[in-house]
Amino acid sequence: MNKKALKLDPQFGTKAIHGSFHYDKVTGAVMPPIYLSTTYAQKAPGEPISKYEYSRTANPTRDILESTLAALEGGNYCLAFSSGCAALSTLLQAFPSPYHVVLSNDVYGGTMRLFSQVFSQLGITFTQCDMTKPEQIIKAITAQTRFIWLETPSNPLLQIIDIAHVNELRKQHAPEVLLAVDNTFATPYLQNPLDLGADIVCHSTTKYIGGHSDILGGALILNDDALAQKLSFLQNAVGSVPSPMDCYLLLRSVKTLHVRMSAHCDNAKIIAEYLSHHPRVKKVIYPGLSHHPQHELVTKQMRDYGAMVSVVLNGNTEDVLQFLQRLQIFTLAESLGAVESLIEHPATMTHAAIPASHRQKIGIEDTLVRISVGIEDPQDLIEDLEQALS
Repeated sequence: MNKKALKLDPQFGTKAIHGSFHYDKVTGAVMPPIYLSTTYAQKAPGEPISKYEYSRTANPTRDILESTLAALEGGNYCLAFSSGCAALSTLLQAFPSPYHVVLSNDVYGGTMRLFSQVFSQLGITFTQCDMTKPEQIIKAITAQTRFIWLETPSNPLLQIIDIAHVNELRKQHAPEVLLAVDNTFATPYLQNPLDLGADIVCHSTTKYIGGHSDILGGALILNDDALAQKLSFLQNAVGSVPSPMDCYLLLRSVKTLHVRMSAHCDNAKIIAEYLSHHPRVKKVIYPGLSHHPQHELVTKQMRDYGAMVSVVLNGNTEDVLQFLQRLQIFTLAESLGAVESLIEHPATMTHAAIPASHRQKIGIEDTLVRISVGIEDPQDLIEDLEQALS
């Protein structure tokens, strides 16, 4: 866990490239060393040479990553984890059970699995509601509610939740309840929930922050000193920390986050517009399209519209599966946020853990596909979609 180290307030691209590390003071290396050591020498029992004793507790490469991510989100503290699910799991252990969480109705299937099949056995209950209608959140809060958990944009229906408005209502009706935002789809380049009133920001750094389909990781960013200390204790005690190599790779990737996200967003707009006029397409869900129900809100809340596009196709499930198998440039795979374009079928892949009745209730149809638009040439992507749809 580290406080952000930059004393100036540079723009995002400068923060992403330099973060809390400019160059190694010993060798002059412009990339941080990968400290693979698991343990560190001590001068005498209980007297370590530096702050480092054991790499589960703290690691120099991880420290640099945490400081960099804190700076990008505008937070005082960041804790890095081995995955996004590990980050959420650690947060869920920070409060004495039993307790209650208000959960948005459209969340990642792995998030839902953690709540419904793991932590429900440990005394944690949850209520799901449509957070595009913030008044439903207030109705769902009980005396045992410890925090509100939301995704915006949500996965996979790309609903946009008004973070500032939720925060205002929360402060009026239940100021003791914390507000946590999964910012994975937006990234700190497009949205900073802490600036909008959130207490905690979560990332699956596996996605856009990593950006190359080669790293698993997660992070929690926050400002509160006491909660940061509690989470730091749990990070060490539970031990779901990233390896030094993964931290190094994430630092490599962060340096191009702003460039990649700009290209991702530009391509997504082109793909969404193309699909919205295709006769084989029943519905396109993309916040950048004017007919998206929260288009005005997302224009105000985010700096761009993101690179996730969800599409409901005409036909039946078999038609959709044939379309997915005909694609040549798009890769049929779970995950998202990589330089290559990925496509998946939520009902049988990322959201298969969610009961079919709940999927249907919230609008995850069997003919819905989720596209993570990469940074290839957009004309090539369109031609691939065209041949597969035809």
